[in-house]
Amino acid sequence: VIIIDEADNTTHDVQLLLRANIESFYKNCRFIFTCNFKNRIIEPLQSRCAVIDFSLKGKDKKEISEQFFNRLNQILETEKVIADKRVLAELIMKHLPDWRRVLNECQRHSVGGKIDSSILATFSPVNVEDLIKNLKSKKFSEVRKWCVNNLDNDPSDLLRRVYDSLFENLEGASIAAAVLIIAKYQYQIAFVADQEINLLACMTEIMVECEFK
Repeated sequence: VIIIDEADNTTHDVQLLLRANIESFYKNCRFIFTCNFKNRIIEPLQSRCAVIDFSLKGKDKKEISEQFFNRLNQILETEKVIADKRVLAELIMKHLPDWRRVLNECQRHSVGGKIDSSILATFSPVNVEDLIKNLKSKKFSEVRKWCVNNLDNDPSDLLRRVYDSLFENLEGASIAAAVLIIAKYQYQIAFVADQEINLLACMTEIMVECEFK
């Protein structure tokens, strides 16, 4: 059994090679591919696999979040760390379902033996309205500043928020162009060397190519 972890971070060419290997060794070998975004796995590779979706939905999300909240409290009590439960709940909701990041943030902020609202201050709120205003005014320096200030957020989430704001801020034909631009840069998130440059390049292309209302 060969396990390819985070296969969605591999390039198109690598996935084509993996497909060829499956064809060559399927009689005596099994392949398991794990990924966060199955849409980044090419269709020929998906068609050779049984796709199992582990994403959390509705009631399951609430139940598992509660279980993790209880487990996190147990860990902190064992380590004799005093924690504000409301802050922990907010932290979990912000990073759901990235439990590893929640644990890492708690570990980083518990050095003094206490976790309070200061842990939330390290995550800047995403203000898309300011971004749209600066894109419309073509203020590149302000757009760059927005990208830098929001790097502590997930890049895919940032692009999704921008996508959600398109329909009320762009002229008709520009909406389609912006969707294609966002799709291109969202795909590149998986393998770019510098997320800031990738995000800024996306915003710059939208600023130059799209017409705002």
